[in-house]
Amino acid sequence: MGLFDSLSRGLKRSREALNEIFYFGGEVDESFWEDLEDTLVMGDMGADIAMSVSDDLRDLAAKNNLKTARQLREALAERLEETFTAPSADPFSDTPSVVLFVGINGAGKTTTVGKIASAAAREGKRCVIGSADTFRAAAIEQLDVWGERAGVPVVKRERGADPASVCYDVLDVADREGADLVLIDTAGRLHTSADLMRELAKVVNVTRKRASKCAGGPMPVHVVLVIDAATGQNGLNQAIEFNEALGLDGVIMTKLDGTAKGGIAMAVASRLKLPILRIGVGEQVEDLQRFDARAFCRALVGCDD
Repeated sequence: MGLFDSLSRGLKRSREALNEIFYFGGEVDESFWEDLEDTLVMGDMGADIAMSVSDDLRDLAAKNNLKTARQLREALAERLEETFTAPSADPFSDTPSVVLFVGINGAGKTTTVGKIASAAAREGKRCVIGSADTFRAAAIEQLDVWGERAGVPVVKRERGADPASVCYDVLDVADREGADLVLIDTAGRLHTSADLMRELAKVVNVTRKRASKCAGGPMPVHVVLVIDAATGQNGLNQAIEFNEALGLDGVIMTKLDGTAKGGIAMAVASRLKLPILRIGVGEQVEDLQRFDARAFCRALVGCDD
């Protein structure tokens, strides 16, 4: 299954809601624009973005005499695409690189680390995994399984160890082995807890200091937030808090499996100007895909590939 088909499956809920708006029989009247705006808001896009998009589309329709459902779908997809920020670099392809994965519990950080490590190993990159989620034994075991499958070393310590020290250790190993890509899983943190966020900031700072002293030259450190797409507008709140505390470099959206509405991707991109680096559209390694704004928007709106 190609990316567009996977996205179409994952965004089914939002697309079906929009279909009800576009399958109209009469003219594009005031009620159409009101229904469109409401549907965008209910799709987790947020009121401000929904209003802006709806107003822009209304102006474009009047200017270019757009009346058919097909014309309006195309125009809406193009307008939504403008919301996204293209990454200046891809931390998983442009190596050497260190990536710290942050987010709340249950967002899919550990699985995401494993999938990216497996993909990197298949591409021939020298990859090292760091298990800095020392509070959850299952996270360490899960990464061990991923590391064994991919042939990627996993650096870990005993449960309850200082996560910053694990990050230091993993950079020691990466430095010694000349790794291209270092992926570090961190413990889930409630974005509403100032103490937990300060602890995580310490982990990021320690990682950056050690990465700056690698024998082969400084390794750039990227902080990437993993968000469960089904969390809706709460995902935006997470992104705001994590960004303020850590200075995020990008976002990965997981669990885009048909239950999520999809609009949260636009809410985060619009509010924080952060690039969406990857999206998860299924359980397999290949289902964690590089984000394609055009394909995403066209699948969301229901345009043809």
